[in-house]
Amino acid sequence: MSGTKQKSIRAEREKKKSVWKNWQLYIMCLPAVIYFLIFAYKPMYGIIIAFKNYSMRKGIMGSPWIGFGNFERLFSSYWFPIILKNTLTLSGLTLILGFPIPILLALILNEVQNSRFRKGFQTISYAPHFISTVVLCGMLTLFLSPSSGVINRFITMLGGEHINFLQEPSMFKWVYVLSGVWQEMGWGSIIYFATLSGVDKALIEAADIDGASRLQKIWYINLPVLVPTILILLILNCGSLLSVGYEKVFLLQNPTNLSASEVISTFVYKSGLEKSDFSFGAAADLFNSVVNTIVLVLANTISKQTTKTSLF
Repeated sequence: MSGTKQKSIRAEREKKKSVWKNWQLYIMCLPAVIYFLIFAYKPMYGIIIAFKNYSMRKGIMGSPWIGFGNFERLFSSYWFPIILKNTLTLSGLTLILGFPIPILLALILNEVQNSRFRKGFQTISYAPHFISTVVLCGMLTLFLSPSSGVINRFITMLGGEHINFLQEPSMFKWVYVLSGVWQEMGWGSIIYFATLSGVDKALIEAADIDGASRLQKIWYINLPVLVPTILILLILNCGSLLSVGYEKVFLLQNPTNLSASEVISTFVYKSGLEKSDFSFGAAADLFNSVVNTIVLVLANTISKQTTKTSLF
């Protein structure tokens, strides 16, 4: 028997011993595994209704097979280019504006010497994350009201005119994106704070001795430590490029801004549930998932080849 085979057999035995030795840990993981099998993988069986003319009376298996008919109908739909454009616009702006801000916030607060001020600011910046989407949309409606909203009052104080933000299609994307950045920037910075806490203090002390400025220490010490974390989170964000949140868009949506606010998730809801066209809604949602998967794999591959950092 060759040495390679002996090593593989020995490794397999060690693996089995490790499983039996740590069986309590595997038992502890079992509820989570069962949860995902029941609520994540088992429902994937229903994907096939995207390729059928689904009827609740006939069931999934009894409904007639129509192949890619629902997808052809989706791609030729009047709303398809609109929802695709709106989804890419909202997700792209969220990524461009929302992704760097938590990094900058973490780097800036990491340089604050007053720990009391730093902790207080962190608490304040985290707090908006815990506001429910319904409450947040209610706040936006009140603040942006053209008659009594605090934003419009401030505009009129400066000599401007009232702006009906939620009635203007061109303003919707900014309301959605900027409110999201405000709500999530503090929460998104937590992982960067945790990473910065692992910076080698010896490097900082050596930089101080060499006379490095704060900007130089941030650029040459802190930022390189964050790069692997930044890349992993960027890959994950790219993987959800078309997954614009349904709740917030739907609550801020109205007939006058529909041309800028209708996205894939709201289109799926209206097609699948409001109109009971389950097959068409499933086809639109499946298209969304497939594109997200492709983008995730491409982003991961590019990152792996260029920086040697990847999810898999």
